[in-house]
Amino acid sequence: MNTTQPLVLGIESSCDETGVGIVRGTTLFTNTVSSSMDEHVRFGGVIPEIASRAHLDAFVPTLRQALSDAGVTLDDVDAIAVTSGPGLAGALMVGVCAAKALAVATGKPLYAINHLVAHVGVGLLDGKHDAGAAAGSAGASVAAGLGHSGVLPDHLGALLVSGGHTEILKINSITSDVQLLGSTIDDAAGEAYDKVARILGLGYPGGPAIDKLAREGNPKAIRFPRGLTQPKYMGTAEEPGKHRYDWSFSGLKTAVARCVEQFEARGEELPVADIAAAFQEAVVDVITSKAVLACVEHGIKDVLLGGGVAANSRLRELTAKRCASAGITLLVPPLDLCTDNGAMVAALGAQLVMAGIGPSGIRFAPDSSMPVTSVSLPAKNTERGA
Repeated sequence: MNTTQPLVLGIESSCDETGVGIVRGTTLFTNTVSSSMDEHVRFGGVIPEIASRAHLDAFVPTLRQALSDAGVTLDDVDAIAVTSGPGLAGALMVGVCAAKALAVATGKPLYAINHLVAHVGVGLLDGKHDAGAAAGSAGASVAAGLGHSGVLPDHLGALLVSGGHTEILKINSITSDVQLLGSTIDDAAGEAYDKVARILGLGYPGGPAIDKLAREGNPKAIRFPRGLTQPKYMGTAEEPGKHRYDWSFSGLKTAVARCVEQFEARGEELPVADIAAAFQEAVVDVITSKAVLACVEHGIKDVLLGGGVAANSRLRELTAKRCASAGITLLVPPLDLCTDNGAMVAALGAQLVMAGIGPSGIRFAPDSSMPVTSVSLPAKNTERGA
């Protein structure tokens, strides 16, 4: 096996995207994604059973397309990496079972990796192998600025904001030492967007709809609460409160619902654009303020912004502004690498191979609540070989 520039196939199936990516070392060959989002629209959110069945249908065609786009075969692959958690249990199981089947059939070593840490792994990708593949060529220059010669910056942090996660991480070593500084204690930011969009009658997914409508509204028209910002939760730098770097969005969602009820009770026209703008400002304000605070107090000089909500225009704008004010460099991968994808899984898998970390084997089980401190799963003691 090539351990200096390994060709790694990555598989992602933690939610509603079936992703297969192929990476050699830090060079992206292909990033192929099949999404089942349209199947969830009428339900106003992701239905785990539907997502799992969609993965079953999409995996083989997505794999074939990825191999074709990359111009490689399974025989060429040095290792396989798969998301083993966190995520939806059934969806994870489909990807893990597919990866195990490929590993057994090909004899390739298999790495079970953490979905959240994989989001940081895309920061190491230094461009697109095949310039003719449209998915990555436009963003290659952006990606090239994240890792320097295949090495992430020292004192790196990662702000991950999506439909299922909202975390701020400190990356001491992407292959072995990741520290969770703060996270949401209830709804993720993207989940709050979807719920508020439903309240406002904007449909699913809520993030793009609210972001677009918010541009027409006044973010100062209504003051919505910023969760966990009271002194009893924040504490001080010397004596940090329990939730100094944590977020809570459930109360904000309830505040929006109560606001809508009050307008309706008075028989007044609902200022949907203003509510959307004020809600978005509350989310983005508290996310960025706490993330920058965590970075400053932990000596973090570079921050990678990832996750599906990284597409939000106001989040990007305010994060960039506050990071610049604090002397922090903001790193934002191309949008197609911010959302769930197989390339990020392959990128982290390649780092594990190059670091000499052993494969996970095939006796592991997917873990829907896999902690971010577990970058990859070790092989079971009873297992030998790949």
